[in-house]
Amino acid sequence: MSFCTCAVAHDPSSEEILSNWLPSFPEFLRHVADALVPYDCFVCGKNATGAYVCADCEPELPFHPHAVCPVCAIPTLDGAVCGRCLRRAPAYASTRAVFSYSFPIDRMVQALKYQSRLAVATHLGERLARYGPPPGIDLILPMPLHPRRLRERGFNQAVELARPLARAWGLPLDTALARRSVDTAPQVSLPWAARRGNMREAFACHGTLAGRSVLVIDDVMTTGATLDALARGLREHGAVRVCNLVVARTLAPD
Repeated sequence: MSFCTCAVAHDPSSEEILSNWLPSFPEFLRHVADALVPYDCFVCGKNATGAYVCADCEPELPFHPHAVCPVCAIPTLDGAVCGRCLRRAPAYASTRAVFSYSFPIDRMVQALKYQSRLAVATHLGERLARYGPPPGIDLILPMPLHPRRLRERGFNQAVELARPLARAWGLPLDTALARRSVDTAPQVSLPWAARRGNMREAFACHGTLAGRSVLVIDDVMTTGATLDALARGLREHGAVRVCNLVVARTLAPD
């Protein structure tokens, strides 16, 4: 049974139309304050003169290694495709990660997701934009968030990360093409072996992607099971290629 079902006609909800951002009034005030108050460096606390990370701390951030598997972005000795991807190729074609998921990037992502610090998304989105899109990409797709979590959180962090990319690259940003149809348990709460099964039938897609190449944006990649499930559904609906661009990549346990 396919986990990604196609609707003949799609009437996007207001949640999708509003770019997956549904803040309550108090949350809205926090977003406004976050945008107006001058930044102190997230890492050291010093005045960052309009940046979210100061010039001294920026070079010390945990940038992801250059020698990584081009498919899943896990570090390898020579940048070759890793054994896991050779044994079971995922549905996505490539992954690029700006950072490794360690301090202080882990705290920044958590501040974005759980403290509504949208300025973090602007900072990280600008870092993603520096990479440029993979060749031939037709549209940008943020990782969907289930409607229940969207209501609880008030926004989709992947949408906020993707906005600067769409502006910088002049590519369309589609927030209605795919949706999270199953409110799965958080991947971080599951053993690695259980995460792929947790994503079965988790996404629903609407319309066709015939002949198009899609760039999926997400905050953190762990095993890649979530990205694989979404990519599989997008390819079932005609996408010829799905690539990933993520803020941070976790490293596999020993």
